[in-house]
Amino acid sequence: MTFEDLGLEPSTLKAVAESGYTEPTPIQEKAIPIALMGRDVMGIAQTGTGKTACFTLPMIDILSSGRSKARMPRALILCPTRELAAQAADNFAKYSKYADLSMALIIGGTSFTDQERALNKTCDVLIATPGRLLDLFERGKILLNDVKYFVIDEADRMLDMGFIPDVERIAKLVPTLRQTLFFSATMDKQIKRLSEAFLMNPKEVAVDAPSTTATTITQALIKTTVSDKGDTLRKLIREEGIENGFVFCNRKKDVDILFKSLTKHGINAIALHGDMPQSKRTEMLATFKTGIAGLLVCSDVAARGLDVAAVPYVINFDVPNNAEDYVHRIGRTGRAGMQGKAFTLAVPADSKMLLSIEKLIGGPIPPVGPARDSKTSATPVEKKSAKQENKIKRDKIDGGTKDSAPSEPLKTKDQPSAAPIEENKPETSQAVTIQQPTVSQTKMPELQKKEQAPRRQKRDRSRHDPDVGVMDHGEDVLAFGAHTPSFLKVEPYVADAAEPTGTIEQPAS
Repeated sequence: MTFEDLGLEPSTLKAVAESGYTEPTPIQEKAIPIALMGRDVMGIAQTGTGKTACFTLPMIDILSSGRSKARMPRALILCPTRELAAQAADNFAKYSKYADLSMALIIGGTSFTDQERALNKTCDVLIATPGRLLDLFERGKILLNDVKYFVIDEADRMLDMGFIPDVERIAKLVPTLRQTLFFSATMDKQIKRLSEAFLMNPKEVAVDAPSTTATTITQALIKTTVSDKGDTLRKLIREEGIENGFVFCNRKKDVDILFKSLTKHGINAIALHGDMPQSKRTEMLATFKTGIAGLLVCSDVAARGLDVAAVPYVINFDVPNNAEDYVHRIGRTGRAGMQGKAFTLAVPADSKMLLSIEKLIGGPIPPVGPARDSKTSATPVEKKSAKQENKIKRDKIDGGTKDSAPSEPLKTKDQPSAAPIEENKPETSQAVTIQQPTVSQTKMPELQKKEQAPRRQKRDRSRHDPDVGVMDHGEDVLAFGAHTPSFLKVEPYVADAAEPTGTIEQPAS
C-alpha cells in the first residue's frame, strides 16, 4: 500500500513524497483512513512507528477548508514535553508545505511575548504543552471555543509526568462536539479509563502488542557494580567503537556528572535534561542531530519526540524506574527499518526492576560478559586472593598459623634488633636487661629547654589594690590561697553600746 491509497489530498501527497516517504507504516495505514472519516481514534503503537503523521496528515486535509480567527485555533495538539511538541511542529511544517495553514508552538522556557504575538495572528493549529497552554488561557490570551480537532499525543507519558489533571481541564475547555485522536505507546487500565473519558465511540487501532520492543534492536545486559559502572561504560564505548548514540540516566544531576566524566576522558558528548533552558536544549539537540556531538547523555526527556533515524546505539547507564520507559529508551535506535543495539548496565540493586522489564517485554534481556577495565577493577577471584594475602600477613604478625610453624616476628622501628643466638652458649647465662629510656630522656632538646625556662608571670588583675601586687601561683589556682582579695577584706559590723536595741520603728508617713 502507498500513501495514494489512503485518500489524502494531492498537495499533501506531494509534500509527503518530497519528504522521502513512499509507503505508510502499519499504524499510519490503519489510522489515517479512519481519521479522514471524522471518527475518534485510539492508536496504540510503540515509539518510532510514525504516530505523529497519523494525526498530522489527516488534520491538514480536514483544515484545508475553512478559516481561523485570531486567538481561536481550530486544532489543538497536546504533547507532554517540549521536544515532542517541537517535533510535531516540524512535521506539520514539512507536511503542510502546500497548504495555506498557520501554526503556533506554545511551550515553556520561551518568551511569553513572542507566543502572544503568534496567537494574535490567525492560528489554525496550536501545538502546546499543558502547563504553558493553561498559563496563556488564564491570562486571556487564547480561546478554545473553536477547537474541532483535538489530539492527545503520548498519553501514557502524560500520565507518568502528572499532566492528566491539566489535560482533563483542557478537555473541558474545548467544545464537546469535536474529533479526538488519542495516541499512546502503552495500554493499561489507567490509559483505558482516560480514553473512555476523552473519546466518543472511538475506533481502536493497535499494530503491536503493548510494550513490545522492535525486532530491529539487539538488546544486551551487562552486569556490573556501582563502583565499576563508569569504567564499564567507558570500556564498552571503546570496545564497541560507539561514536553516536544515547546514554540515559534516571536523574538530572547524574546526567551532568556523567557528562563531565566522559568529557574528562576525551569522549565527545553533550548533556540534555529538563532543567536546562529551552534555548540550551534546542542548541544541544541541533548539535547532536548534525553530528557535531557523538553521544547525548540525557534523562527521559529525550526518550520520546526525538526523530533521529540514524542513531545506532542506546545505552541505559541506569535501569529505568518504570518498565515502560525501557521500551521508549531503546526505541530511539532501530528506527525506520535500520538495525540498532541497546545496552543496559545493571547493578545488583536493579534485580527487581529487571524482572519487571522482562515481564513487560515478554522475555529476558540477553546477558553479555562484564565489560570491566582491568586497570581499575578486579574480578571476584582477584578480590579473594587479596583477602588471603591479608590473612597471611596477619598470621605472620601473630606468630604463625595453626597449620604452620611460628614464623619470625616482624621487626618494628622502635624495637631494637635482637642479637643472634649462639648455639654453644651455656644455658645458665644471665639474661641481659635492656633499660628503656625514660620519657624525659627521649624528649627533644628544644622541648627540655622550654620546660626548664621560668614560667611566665600572669598579668596583675588587681588594679584597685596595690598591696596585693603580682601573684605567681606556679600551679593552677583552685582557691584563693594565702592571698585574700581586697573586696573580701571587710571588717565585721560591731554595734555601739549607746545604740538602742529592739525593733526599729518606721516614721509615720
